[in-house]
Amino acid sequence: MAADIRIGTCAWSYDDWRGTFYPEHLASNQWLAFYARRFAAVEIDSTFYGVPKPHVLGHWLDETPPEFSFTCKLSREITHERHLRDCGELMDEFLRGIAPLHSRLGCVLAQLPASFTPAKHEAGLRAFVADLPRDFRFAFEFRNAEWHLPRIVRLLEEHGVCWVWNDLTSVEEQNRAAFEFLPQTTDFLYLRLMGDFATRHNSDGNRAHHYKTLLWPRTSSLESWAMKIKKHSAEAAPIFAFLSNHFEGHAPLSAKRLASRLGIEIDLPDPGGEDSGGGSQMKLL
Repeated sequence: MAADIRIGTCAWSYDDWRGTFYPEHLASNQWLAFYARRFAAVEIDSTFYGVPKPHVLGHWLDETPPEFSFTCKLSREITHERHLRDCGELMDEFLRGIAPLHSRLGCVLAQLPASFTPAKHEAGLRAFVADLPRDFRFAFEFRNAEWHLPRIVRLLEEHGVCWVWNDLTSVEEQNRAAFEFLPQTTDFLYLRLMGDFATRHNSDGNRAHHYKTLLWPRTSSLESWAMKIKKHSAEAAPIFAFLSNHFEGHAPLSAKRLASRLGIEIDLPDPGGEDSGGGSQMKLL
């Protein structure tokens, strides 16, 4: 059987991609449709700040094919401000808000801050996970290595929650893939190749880079991640893999580079030419 591997980027709306991924003339309200002709999924970052209005969600559904997947980042009020505590009503409101996407929703991503530690927050995590509804998939990303504990793996396994694999390797170690704690806790996988966020700003606080091309090629790292995905492709479905601009400097090209190592074809456009309308993802055999 073909492996269900869905590769995309962390968000799709970047001005830097105009003229490098999106054609110069293309209106921004057409970017998602253009993106969805080339990628199988996208990670929505905007839900971290607030749930979009229903007409916006409807537009996203109209602009994408039925097989296209969205994943939604859980609101920062739940993960970063309340640290998963006393947020039952907020959680219900969030899930009701994204309900229009449900047929296309790959999962809900809970990105937890580095300040979220077992010493302070394990009880809250356990209560929150135990109360998760079963009609949504959930994936949890831990940014603090103190969570790399067998008992936390068992907690996620017991409740069918995915442990997110992430790569935050620094630029100085850009060709090292993460060799940290990478458990598989449920029947699907979620990978985030995020890169080095320290590259985002200069010492004066101004933006350091424009993300228009590869800045820090991580070829060996991509090879390593492709091997990890292949190893699990027979036992996990779907496998989501999302890439950030911070990983190599240009997320669409990084996604294509990962996909090629998995036997998946992503046809990136010539932004200076006419849109060919092609570029479907092929499944890994």
